[in-house]
Amino acid sequence: MPDFTAHRHPVLAVRCPECGKAPGVWCRRPSGHRASDLHKARRIAADCLFAAQHGADASIERVGENWVIDPKGRAARNRLERLTGVQLELFP
Repeated sequence: MPDFTAHRHPVLAVRCPECGKAPGVWCRRPSGHRASDLHKARRIAADCLFAAQHGADASIERVGENWVIDPKGRAARNRLERLTGVQLELFP
């Protein structure tokens, strides 16, 4: 199971399905340069794994230098998604 609190960004807990970079390694462009942002496919994969591991109502937040998982942090966001029919990304 990925540890979403172990890296400088929670999305880094999973391998990137687009560029293939391992957990903990920032995404790369096809040219080999460091990407300015993490690939969307990786953010979606992290969303799915995080929800499967911690539940649909859980969120992860930055507290000082650390990441902290709140088991009920997404409850209001989930209600908004149900009301609007629009799914929001956990790691935009």
